[in-house]
Amino acid sequence: MAKKKVFLQGNEACAEGALAAGVKFFAGYPITPSSEIAEVLSRRLPMVGGKFIQMEDEIASMGAVIGASLAGAKSITATSGPGFSLKQENLGFACITEVPVVVVNVMRGGPSTGLPTCTSQSDVMQARWGTHGDHPIIALVPWSVEESFHLTVRAFNLSEKYRTPVILLLDEVVGHMREAIEIPDPSELEIVNRKKPTCKPEEYLPYDLNNEVNPLPAFGEGYRFHVTGLNHDATGFPTNDSKLVQKDEERLMNKLLNHLDDILTWEEYMTDDMEILVYAYGSTARSAIAAVKQAREEGIKAGLFRPITLWPFPDDKTREMVSKVKKVIVPEVNLGMIIGEVKRVSPKEDINIVGVNRADGETIVPQQILDKIKELS
Repeated sequence: MAKKKVFLQGNEACAEGALAAGVKFFAGYPITPSSEIAEVLSRRLPMVGGKFIQMEDEIASMGAVIGASLAGAKSITATSGPGFSLKQENLGFACITEVPVVVVNVMRGGPSTGLPTCTSQSDVMQARWGTHGDHPIIALVPWSVEESFHLTVRAFNLSEKYRTPVILLLDEVVGHMREAIEIPDPSELEIVNRKKPTCKPEEYLPYDLNNEVNPLPAFGEGYRFHVTGLNHDATGFPTNDSKLVQKDEERLMNKLLNHLDDILTWEEYMTDDMEILVYAYGSTARSAIAAVKQAREEGIKAGLFRPITLWPFPDDKTREMVSKVKKVIVPEVNLGMIIGEVKRVSPKEDINIVGVNRADGETIVPQQILDKIKELS
């Protein structure tokens, strides 16, 4: 595929990004507002030798992509709020078994079936804490169609590199907006494939405590090993040995936390001399940047910080940004979720951190953020 300019939805760009990353398997259950991802991949995957399966539900879908990944295929599923809830148990299974998969959640209003065709950013905490147990997670939040393409590629790369599920969080606005983007030539993309073992099959340890990330062969390549959701030893078989379990749980956490420099990404806009910080992600950051520009034209020194990696949360960078100002605005299409994280890492109690929130299925418009900037200035 040569470099070309195309006019796509965010969901379609996500599907194209998956294909560019080398996806070979999709399993899912259609759900608005993510359905276009399944529609595109149902047509395109067979053309590149891949498989598309519409499953009976989201629980089975998540199990299928885990199985396909263990068989060696880069795998993806796509869903929305209530479907994402159903995937959580198997998402935890992928965490403890360290199976690389990409899960796309195009967020809509909730709770429960909520507002199927309307936007929301209310799954950001479900992405971090939806499944039980101690585990790290990576979640990326694009704000544009072009970024949906590139972050899908990056989601696969991080998933394969760290043997972990990666969640791509689009909100409905990003999923359904259309923009002209340039699909790069494949030679311009960095594609990470999982590391395979080079030892003899009888010497292979899938969960060796001496390695942060162990190589992962495909089933059928001669390396027999046990895969279970129970806490396990280095071979994969269940164990209750408290010392082994403690060390393995810490390894799971540290294999991401020791590499934050590689995983965390963000953008800043007009933050050098800012007096008011706007902290926004996803499509809300598009309204935020418009509000910041308007505020600057009116002589108010506002700046924007946009986390692109939402989980792990960029604690240190957020603390640095917040420490520069006395006033912080966190607009979100929910009733206040990430604002709690911003407050958690705030270095001082005298920093005024306030939200601009709506949970009615509508996006936050620039004027709402600008009004709050003026109120605080």
